[in-house]
Amino acid sequence: MQQRPLIGVIACERQVEGEPAQAVKHRYLEGVERHANAVPVIIPTNQPEANAAEIVARLDAVLLTGSGSNIEPVRYGSRAPAQAPTDRGRDLFGHALIRAAIDAGKPVFGICRGLQEINVALGGTLRDLREADLAQKHHAPAEADLGDTFGYGHQVEVVVGSMLQRFSGSGSLAVNSVHYQAIDRLGEGLAVNAIGPEGVIEAISATGTTAPVFAVQWHPEWRPEGRSHDLAFWNYLGEAARADYLPAAQLEKNA
Repeated sequence: MQQRPLIGVIACERQVEGEPAQAVKHRYLEGVERHANAVPVIIPTNQPEANAAEIVARLDAVLLTGSGSNIEPVRYGSRAPAQAPTDRGRDLFGHALIRAAIDAGKPVFGICRGLQEINVALGGTLRDLREADLAQKHHAPAEADLGDTFGYGHQVEVVVGSMLQRFSGSGSLAVNSVHYQAIDRLGEGLAVNAIGPEGVIEAISATGTTAPVFAVQWHPEWRPEGRSHDLAFWNYLGEAARADYLPAAQLEKNA
Protein backbone atom coordinates (compact mmCIF):
# COMPACT_ATOMS: atom_id res chain seq x y z
CA MET A 1 0.00 0.00 0.00
CA GLN A 2 1.40 3.38 -1.00
CA GLN A 3 2.01 5.73 1.91
CA ARG A 4 -0.16 8.84 1.82
CA PRO A 5 1.52 12.25 2.01
CA LEU A 6 1.73 14.16 5.27
CA ILE A 7 0.24 17.67 5.15
CA GLY A 8 0.86 20.12 7.98
CA VAL A 9 -2.16 22.25 8.89
CA ILE A 10 -1.42 25.44 10.82
CA ALA A 11 -3.27 26.04 14.09
CA CYS A 12 -4.64 29.22 15.67
CA GLU A 13 -4.50 30.32 19.29
CA ARG A 14 -7.83 30.10 21.09
CA GLN A 15 -8.99 30.32 24.70
CA VAL A 16 -10.18 26.98 26.08
CA GLU A 17 -11.45 26.87 29.67
CA GLY A 18 -9.65 30.11 30.42
CA GLU A 19 -6.29 29.01 29.03
CA PRO A 20 -4.53 29.57 25.69
CA ALA A 21 -4.78 26.55 23.39
CA GLN A 22 -4.04 25.58 19.79
CA ALA A 23 -6.99 24.76 17.55
CA VAL A 24 -7.88 23.78 13.98
CA LYS A 25 -11.48 23.47 12.81
CA HIS A 26 -12.37 19.94 11.76
CA ARG A 27 -13.43 20.93 8.25
CA TYR A 28 -9.82 21.74 7.27
CA LEU A 29 -8.53 18.43 8.58
CA GLU A 30 -11.39 16.60 6.84
CA GLY A 31 -10.57 18.38 3.57
CA VAL A 32 -7.02 17.04 3.74
CA GLU A 33 -8.12 13.53 4.74
CA ARG A 34 -11.15 13.06 2.51
CA HIS A 35 -10.51 15.18 -0.54
CA ALA A 36 -6.71 15.47 -0.78
CA ASN A 37 -6.30 11.80 0.25
CA ALA A 38 -3.52 12.76 2.65
CA VAL A 39 -2.79 12.61 6.38
CA PRO A 40 -3.28 15.90 8.27
CA VAL A 41 -0.93 16.92 11.07
CA ILE A 42 -1.66 20.00 13.20
CA ILE A 43 1.18 22.53 13.48
CA PRO A 44 1.01 24.62 16.68
CA THR A 45 2.15 28.22 16.43
CA ASN A 46 3.20 28.74 20.05
CA GLN A 47 6.80 27.73 19.35
CA PRO A 48 10.07 29.33 18.24
CA GLU A 49 10.16 30.39 14.60
CA ALA A 50 13.45 28.48 14.27
CA ASN A 51 11.46 25.23 14.54
CA ALA A 52 9.74 25.86 11.20
CA ALA A 53 12.50 24.36 9.04
CA GLU A 54 12.64 21.17 11.12
CA ILE A 55 8.87 20.76 10.88
CA VAL A 56 8.79 21.39 7.13
CA ALA A 57 11.52 18.79 6.57
CA ARG A 58 9.12 16.12 7.87
CA LEU A 59 6.14 17.22 5.75
CA ASP A 60 5.07 16.84 2.14
CA ALA A 61 3.07 20.10 2.05
CA VAL A 62 1.79 22.93 4.24
CA LEU A 63 -1.79 24.26 4.47
CA LEU A 64 -2.53 27.68 5.95
CA THR A 65 -6.17 27.80 7.02
CA GLY A 66 -8.71 30.56 7.32
CA SER A 67 -9.27 32.14 10.71
CA GLY A 68 -11.42 34.69 12.49
CA SER A 69 -8.29 36.65 13.40
CA ASN A 70 -6.80 39.52 11.41
CA ILE A 71 -3.14 39.91 10.47
CA GLU A 72 -1.57 42.81 12.35
CA PRO A 73 -0.72 45.68 9.96
CA VAL A 74 2.76 46.00 11.46
CA ARG A 75 3.55 42.67 9.75
CA TYR A 76 3.41 44.40 6.36
CA GLY A 77 4.90 47.73 7.36
CA SER A 78 1.71 49.66 8.05
CA ARG A 79 1.09 51.96 11.01
CA ALA A 80 -2.65 51.36 10.87
CA PRO A 81 -4.17 50.06 14.12
CA ALA A 82 -4.74 46.32 14.37
CA GLN A 83 -8.35 45.15 14.13
CA ALA A 84 -9.28 42.65 16.85
CA PRO A 85 -9.18 39.74 17.06
CA THR A 86 -5.51 39.19 16.24
CA ASP A 87 -3.18 36.20 16.61
CA ARG A 88 0.44 37.31 16.85
CA GLY A 89 1.75 33.77 17.30
CA ARG A 90 0.19 32.72 14.03
CA ASP A 91 1.42 35.87 12.29
CA LEU A 92 5.01 35.12 13.30
CA PHE A 93 5.12 31.34 12.96
CA GLY A 94 3.01 31.33 9.80
CA HIS A 95 5.54 33.65 8.17
CA ALA A 96 8.42 31.39 9.22
CA LEU A 97 6.57 28.31 8.00
CA ILE A 98 5.91 29.80 4.55
CA ARG A 99 9.51 30.89 4.09
CA ALA A 100 10.86 27.52 5.31
CA ALA A 101 8.56 25.57 2.97
CA ILE A 102 9.47 27.67 -0.07
CA ASP A 103 13.18 27.35 0.76
CA ALA A 104 12.78 23.57 1.08
CA GLY A 105 10.82 23.24 -2.17
CA LYS A 106 7.66 22.05 -0.41
CA PRO A 107 4.14 23.00 -1.60
CA VAL A 108 2.34 25.77 0.29
CA PHE A 109 -1.43 26.21 0.01
CA GLY A 110 -3.58 28.89 1.62
CA ILE A 111 -7.25 29.52 2.37
CA CYS A 112 -8.57 33.01 3.21
CA ARG A 113 -6.18 34.20 5.96
CA GLY A 114 -3.67 31.78 4.47
CA LEU A 115 -3.75 33.68 1.17
CA GLN A 116 -3.13 36.91 3.03
CA GLU A 117 -0.24 35.35 5.00
CA ILE A 118 1.43 34.12 1.81
CA ASN A 119 1.13 37.56 0.27
CA VAL A 120 2.65 39.24 3.33
CA ALA A 121 5.46 36.67 3.59
CA LEU A 122 6.44 37.51 0.01
CA GLY A 123 6.55 41.24 0.65
CA GLY A 124 2.96 42.19 -0.20
CA THR A 125 0.52 44.32 1.78
CA LEU A 126 -3.12 44.09 2.83
CA ARG A 127 -6.08 46.44 3.13
CA ASP A 128 -9.12 46.30 5.38
CA LEU A 129 -12.30 46.30 3.30
CA ARG A 130 -14.25 47.86 6.16
CA GLU A 131 -12.26 51.05 5.71
CA ALA A 132 -13.41 51.40 2.08
CA ASP A 133 -17.07 50.41 2.62
CA LEU A 134 -16.52 47.15 0.72
CA ALA A 135 -17.09 44.72 3.59
CA GLN A 136 -20.74 44.14 2.69
CA LYS A 137 -19.70 42.72 -0.71
CA HIS A 138 -17.29 40.21 0.83
CA HIS A 139 -18.81 39.26 4.18
CA ALA A 140 -22.31 38.48 5.42
CA PRO A 141 -23.81 40.74 8.10
CA ALA A 142 -22.23 40.22 11.51
CA GLU A 143 -25.48 38.83 12.95
CA ALA A 144 -25.72 36.02 10.31
CA ASP A 145 -25.55 32.44 11.56
CA LEU A 146 -22.88 30.02 10.36
CA GLY A 147 -24.90 28.67 7.44
CA ASP A 148 -25.82 32.11 6.16
CA THR A 149 -22.26 33.35 6.65
CA PHE A 150 -20.85 30.64 4.40
CA GLY A 151 -23.83 30.83 2.07
CA TYR A 152 -22.89 34.42 1.26
CA GLY A 153 -20.83 34.81 -1.90
CA HIS A 154 -20.25 36.21 -5.36
CA GLN A 155 -18.72 35.43 -8.73
CA VAL A 156 -14.98 35.61 -9.44
CA GLU A 157 -13.44 35.93 -12.86
CA VAL A 158 -10.61 33.47 -13.46
CA VAL A 159 -7.50 34.75 -15.23
CA VAL A 160 -6.98 33.07 -18.62
CA GLY A 161 -4.01 30.70 -18.57
CA SER A 162 -3.72 30.78 -14.77
CA MET A 163 -3.19 27.74 -12.58
CA LEU A 164 -6.74 28.12 -11.26
CA GLN A 165 -8.16 27.94 -14.77
CA ARG A 166 -6.01 24.92 -15.55
CA PHE A 167 -7.27 22.80 -12.68
CA SER A 168 -10.82 24.18 -12.41
CA GLY A 169 -11.46 24.29 -16.16
CA SER A 170 -13.60 27.40 -15.78
CA GLY A 171 -13.48 31.11 -16.58
CA SER A 172 -15.93 32.17 -13.86
CA LEU A 173 -16.68 30.64 -10.45
CA ALA A 174 -19.32 31.11 -7.77
CA VAL A 175 -17.51 31.24 -4.42
CA ASN A 176 -18.38 31.94 -0.80
CA SER A 177 -16.94 35.09 0.76
CA VAL A 178 -16.07 35.44 4.46
CA HIS A 179 -13.28 37.99 4.86
CA TYR A 180 -12.52 41.57 5.84
CA GLN A 181 -8.84 41.77 4.90
CA ALA A 182 -7.70 41.53 1.27
CA ILE A 183 -4.56 41.89 -0.81
CA ASP A 184 -3.52 45.47 -1.55
CA ARG A 185 -0.03 45.23 -3.09
CA LEU A 186 0.75 41.81 -4.55
CA GLY A 187 3.78 40.02 -3.12
CA GLU A 188 6.93 39.43 -5.15
CA GLY A 189 6.74 36.49 -7.54
CA LEU A 190 2.97 36.05 -7.20
CA ALA A 191 0.49 35.95 -10.08
CA VAL A 192 -3.21 36.84 -9.83
CA ASN A 193 -5.45 33.87 -10.65
CA ALA A 194 -8.90 35.35 -10.01
CA ILE A 195 -10.57 38.72 -9.41
CA GLY A 196 -13.75 39.38 -7.43
CA PRO A 197 -16.04 42.39 -6.93
CA GLU A 198 -14.33 45.80 -6.82
CA GLY A 199 -11.08 44.28 -8.08
CA VAL A 200 -10.36 42.21 -4.95
CA ILE A 201 -7.77 39.51 -5.67
CA GLU A 202 -9.38 36.14 -4.98
CA ALA A 203 -6.67 33.61 -5.92
CA ILE A 204 -2.89 33.68 -6.33
CA SER A 205 -0.04 31.39 -7.31
CA ALA A 206 3.74 31.68 -7.25
CA THR A 207 5.62 31.97 -10.52
CA GLY A 208 9.14 30.90 -9.62
CA THR A 209 9.07 28.42 -6.72
CA THR A 210 10.32 24.84 -6.93
CA ALA A 211 6.98 23.47 -5.69
CA PRO A 212 3.52 25.03 -6.03
CA VAL A 213 2.43 27.96 -3.89
CA PHE A 214 -1.30 28.48 -4.37
CA ALA A 215 -4.05 30.15 -2.36
CA VAL A 216 -7.68 31.26 -2.59
CA GLN A 217 -9.57 33.94 -0.68
CA TRP A 218 -12.73 31.84 -0.33
CA HIS A 219 -13.33 28.68 1.72
CA PRO A 220 -13.15 25.45 -0.34
CA GLU A 221 -13.29 23.41 2.86
CA TRP A 222 -16.89 24.48 3.58
CA ARG A 223 -19.14 21.67 2.29
CA PRO A 224 -17.26 21.25 -1.02
CA GLU A 225 -19.31 18.31 -2.27
CA GLY A 226 -21.10 19.35 -5.44
CA ARG A 227 -18.72 22.25 -6.19
CA SER A 228 -16.18 20.92 -8.66
CA HIS A 229 -13.78 23.84 -8.33
CA ASP A 230 -13.54 23.40 -4.55
CA LEU A 231 -12.95 19.67 -4.88
CA ALA A 232 -10.32 20.52 -7.52
CA PHE A 233 -8.52 22.69 -4.95
CA TRP A 234 -8.16 19.69 -2.64
CA ASN A 235 -7.19 17.40 -5.49
CA TYR A 236 -4.45 19.84 -6.52
CA LEU A 237 -3.18 19.98 -2.93
CA GLY A 238 -3.01 16.18 -2.82
CA GLU A 239 -1.20 16.02 -6.17
CA ALA A 240 1.27 18.67 -5.06
CA ALA A 241 2.00 16.78 -1.84
CA ARG A 242 2.73 13.70 -3.95
CA ALA A 243 5.05 15.78 -6.17
CA ASP A 244 2.64 15.03 -9.01
CA TYR A 245 1.77 18.66 -9.57
CA LEU A 246 1.38 20.89 -12.61
CA PRO A 247 4.40 23.09 -13.34
CA ALA A 248 3.82 26.83 -13.63
CA ALA A 249 2.07 27.82 -16.83
CA GLN A 250 4.24 29.59 -19.41
CA LEU A 251 2.03 32.66 -19.08
CA GLU A 252 2.81 32.83 -15.37
CA LYS A 253 6.54 32.22 -15.87
CA ASN A 254 6.71 35.27 -18.09
CA ALA A 255 4.56 37.48 -15.86
